[in-house]
Amino acid sequence: MILASALVAAGGFLGAICRFLTTKWISQRWPTEFPIATLLINILGSFLLGMIIGSALNHSVVLLLGTGFMGAFTTFSTFKLENIQLHEKRKEKVMIQYLGFSYIGGILFAFIGLTLGNLFF
Repeated sequence: MILASALVAAGGFLGAICRFLTTKWISQRWPTEFPIATLLINILGSFLLGMIIGSALNHSVVLLLGTGFMGAFTTFSTFKLENIQLHEKRKEKVMIQYLGFSYIGGILFAFIGLTLGNLFF
């Protein structure tokens, strides 16, 4: 149990740092009212988590990469907050696009990742 907790913590530490740096990098290159950084991070995370789960990786690696890293790299809470902020700014069209791209893209890329993980690992 201690090893499992340490693996999740280590993965979470690295995932949070990667999300922070990736968000800064994307936001500086493409400044827009559309929350592109969170969208891209969550879609990439859905794809990678699908690959991790679809692969034949051992349980410890899944804890490190899947639960820890991907759990901290992706962000459901920021996604929800950004939608509320868009609504409050009366950016309904942007909010609907963001919701659609996030849900449809996330499910699609998780499916693609799971399929590729099953095929190649």
